[in-house]
Amino acid sequence: MEMDEARTMQVDWASRRLVVEVDSPFEDAVARYEAAVPAYPVERVERLVAEHAEWPAMLELTDEVAEHGFMIYWKIDLDPVMGLAGDDAHCAAYLMGNHTIAEKMFRHDPAVMLYAPLRTVISQAPDGPTLFSTDQPSRQFSSFGRMDIATVGVELDHKLAGLLEALDMPVPDCLTAA
Repeated sequence: MEMDEARTMQVDWASRRLVVEVDSPFEDAVARYEAAVPAYPVERVERLVAEHAEWPAMLELTDEVAEHGFMIYWKIDLDPVMGLAGDDAHCAAYLMGNHTIAEKMFRHDPAVMLYAPLRTVISQAPDGPTLFSTDQPSRQFSSFGRMDIATVGVELDHKLAGLLEALDMPVPDCLTAA
């Protein structure tokens, strides 16, 4: 990947969206997900930053908080907003990730933050099944063309598989491939 004369770059890559049917109502799936993926501990992280803590303190905090390796950095409940247009589907969208894992890629190319944290969605169309959707992390991060970044993408695939397993959701085979 090189810059052209205009100092721009175009990277084409194949994405893979993963859609998993959840065997529970929308509200239950959201509650289980949010119980397994806790909120990013803003105040505790800000305190470490203010104290100029060493990185091992951040690793320890993250390991303590993120039992399954992920935290929720942001959530939007789209039902009220889309309901104004008369839509009656359910949808909660999230940014889920782990900054200590992202750092393993960031050190090689800060632009990886384009895909970190990961976007996840829990949705249910009227009279449809509840679905958990996300893009396969390794596909996103391999687009940077660096083995040290792609390897972390595969690590995230495996962590995502572990999370889905902990949530009693089907695990797509591509997440557990070598």
